[in-house]
Amino acid sequence: MKAGLIGLGAMGAPMARHLKERGLLTAVGNRTQAKADALAAELGVRAARSGANFADCDVVVLCVSLDIDVLENAAELAQVLRPGSLVIDHSTVSVPTARRVAAMLAEHAIAFLDAPVSGGAEGARNGQLSVMVGGTAAALELGRPVIDAYAARITHMGESGAGQATKSVNQVIVAGINEAVCEGLALGEKLGLDPALLLPTLMAGAAGNWFLDKRGATMLRSEFTPGFKCAHMLKDLRIVQAVARDSGIRSVTIDQAAADYAELVERGHGDSDTSALITLKRG
Repeated sequence: MKAGLIGLGAMGAPMARHLKERGLLTAVGNRTQAKADALAAELGVRAARSGANFADCDVVVLCVSLDIDVLENAAELAQVLRPGSLVIDHSTVSVPTARRVAAMLAEHAIAFLDAPVSGGAEGARNGQLSVMVGGTAAALELGRPVIDAYAARITHMGESGAGQATKSVNQVIVAGINEAVCEGLALGEKLGLDPALLLPTLMAGAAGNWFLDKRGATMLRSEFTPGFKCAHMLKDLRIVQAVARDSGIRSVTIDQAAADYAELVERGHGDSDTSALITLKRG
C-alpha cells in the first residue's frame, strides 16, 4: 500500500513519521512547500508539488485547517487518483463539508472517510490518537492499516458525516473542561495554593482529566507552547455553534468558550496553546 499525506502541522508531521515507520509513506505535501521539502528529505519520500504527485497513492490522508482546504484538496485529488483509492480526512470541518466531499469523490469511484481525531499533538507523536470515523465499513477496512499507524482507538461512528458529528460532541466537552480547569486553577493561584500539592491532589479525585494532567503545570508557569492552538479551537467552536443551533440544544458552554477563545485570538494568542485561557480567568 502507498500512502500520501497532505498537511504537515503539529498533527500531520508526526502522523507522516508513523506512516514511514510502517513502510506506507510515499509522498507528503503542504501549503508551505519548504516544510514539505524538509520532511520529505528527512524521511526519504517524495515532496509533492501538486495533486498529480499523489496519483500513484492508494490512500491520501488530509490533515489541514479549514473546510475550504479540504474541498480544494479533494477536488484536485479527484482528478488524479485511481478508481478504488481512498481519501481520509483527519481535519475538523462541518458535517455538510464532509458529505459534500464524499459525494464529489464518489463521482470518480474514490472512497472517502471523514475521520477527525482527538488526543492533541502528544497523541499524534505517540501514535495514541482516538479516531472517529464516518463512511462505509469497506472504506474503513481499506484505510485501517494507515489509520492504525497513529491511532490507539478507531471507531466507526456511521455514514459520511458521522465522524465530524462526533468531533463536534468531543469539542463541546473539551472546551467545557478547558473552561473549568483554567477557572479552577486561576482560583487556586488567588488562594495561594501550592501547585506541587494542588495538581496531584486534583488528579487523584473526581476532578482528574486529560487537560489538567497535560496542561496544568505548564499553564501555571504561563507556558503556552501549542499542543492545540487557540485559533484552531475557535474555528472548531464556530462549527459546533452552527451544529448546536441546528440541533436546538441549549449551548451556554459552547457560546462562552467561543467568546473566550475569540478574545484570546484578538489579544494575540491565536498561536498559543488553548491553556492560555487561564490568562483571561486570572482577571
